[in-house]
Order: sequence, then structure tokens, then C-alpha cells
Amino acid sequence: MGRGSSGLHAAPPVPRSAVRQRFDRLVREAVKFGAVGGAGLLVNLLVFNLVRHVTDLQVVRASVIATVVAIIFNYVGFRYFTYRDRDKSRRTKELGLFLLFSVVGLVIENGVLYVATYGFGWDSPLQSNVFKFVGIGIATLFRFWSYRTWVFRALPAEEPTAAVTGAESFLDARQPAAREPRVGQRVG
Repeated sequence: MGRGSSGLHAAPPVPRSAVRQRFDRLVREAVKFGAVGGAGLLVNLLVFNLVRHVTDLQVVRASVIATVVAIIFNYVGFRYFTYRDRDKSRRTKELGLFLLFSVVGLVIENGVLYVATYGFGWDSPLQSNVFKFVGIGIATLFRFWSYRTWVFRALPAEEPTAAVTGAESFLDARQPAAREPRVGQRVG
């Protein structure tokens, strides 16, 4: 009669759909990307404000320096944290593409700051930080798309072997029912 005295049998687990699995992977990737990007944002803004206070460089030049430092920081974070499971066989090409797309992001980020500073005259420290932040946000959307699409490419999906499939079905069959009554517990 199965487990317990109730005669209830555990329903086989419902496999997660391929769409749901892809969505879950994308969410995990976006969270990791955001963690590295958030740390890179702090590095970018700290270096930007430090360079502005310590030197007499113009706003956009200070921002470019800060962006370059953040790009280096982010590459290490993306390669060894966010995309550590991705293809590592073509590092030279990966680094070249990363730098190319990072330069495009640098132009987007600092273009916003340039327009705000020299186009509209918004160049107080607060305004510079706000528009630097806005530029980083717009550039981040481009970077997320380009890094995951072109730079840190996914390894081709491998079909599970018969041994893996057999082991998974064995483990699934051994899972207890979610709401099975305990021994001695009244049912009903």
C-alpha cells in the first residue's frame, strides 16, 4: 500500500519546464552581474570623486579614469564570479571583446556626463555624480547584453548521459511525499 497506512502514494515530481529553467538561470546571472556591477559602481564613483578632489582634471577626464579602473575591476569579477562557468578556452578573444564593449560602454557613460556638463552647464559635484550615475545605468544595460551575448559565451549544453538520467530518476523516486502523514498521526 505504499507508505504509511493511508494508502496515499507520492505523485511523481513535476519536471521544471525548459522555459522556467532558462528564466531561473537568467535571474541568477542578472543577480551575479548586479553584485559585480554594484561593486564596480562603487569603485567607479569613489575613484571619480577622489580624482576630482585630488586633481584639477576636468569632470569628463576624471570620469574616464574612474571608468577605466572600474572596467578592470569588473573584468576580474565577471570572469571569476559571474561567468566562471563559461567557456575559458578563448581568453584572448574574450578579453578583446570585453575591452571593445567596455569602451562602447565608456563612451555611453561619459557621453551622458559630457552632454550634462558641457551641453547644459550642469557641473556641480552633485549634478556631476547624478549624471555619471545615469550614464552608468544606461551603459550597464548595453554591457549586460553584450557581455552575455558576445564576451562570456555559454558552453554548449550537453545531453545527460544514461547514467545521469538513471540516477536522477532513482533519486526522484526516493523523495518522500510532500504532505504524507507521519506514523501515528490521524488522517482525516
